[in-house]
Amino acid sequence: MGVIKKTFYTGVLTGASFLAYLGATTTIISPLPRDDALPRSATFAKYNVHRNPSTQDICVKRIPLNKIRPDLLENEGDLVLEFCRGVWSGLGNRFQRAYLARKYQGPTTSGQLWTVEQLSRSTYTPGTQLIDHFEVVERTPTEIVVRCGDSPRNRSPRDSDGLFVISAEVDEARAEVVLGLKSCFFTSARKIEGIQGPMPGWMELCHRWYTRLWMASGSWRVTRNSVF
Repeated sequence: MGVIKKTFYTGVLTGASFLAYLGATTTIISPLPRDDALPRSATFAKYNVHRNPSTQDICVKRIPLNKIRPDLLENEGDLVLEFCRGVWSGLGNRFQRAYLARKYQGPTTSGQLWTVEQLSRSTYTPGTQLIDHFEVVERTPTEIVVRCGDSPRNRSPRDSDGLFVISAEVDEARAEVVLGLKSCFFTSARKIEGIQGPMPGWMELCHRWYTRLWMASGSWRVTRNSVF
């Protein structure tokens, strides 16, 4: 009984320490700053056709340049691509990937990305679909924009819709890399009155911690000591 109790408390302390690490190394901003480009973009207007209110936030992590893999700083676009690969193939996405695979992986979704190998090597060009829940809709040298909320097989407006922006930029002035995971969830199927986004408070809180976990596993991929 003493061993079981000790193991339990060790697990609790380890979990608490990890949550503390996630909280200390990432910053959550919600709602998005007024000057953020996403809500004013053509991509946002395309999918949020009714300009409905949204649940929005961004998770930010800063990493000193000297801790970033040097090969990712040589060519434009390599840094955000590798970060994107880490987000989808990393530990943070393993549970959701396994859950969706049990439900939806099959002949009708065979053209999508499902395995860790596929997710860790894809170039994430627009049109790439993954785990029957995400589709790349735009890519720039610093951002990869993904539509989420429902199966990419559903091309129509949706009750659950949204955009997820994976970003990586170099802040030369501070000698840092700035990684970002930006979320904007909305209903696109019909006009929604009021200013409240679609996600209830408890779900929004869970989403923010989940995003922090994705940030951690994605950022490990771009650092010098990464193993992949």
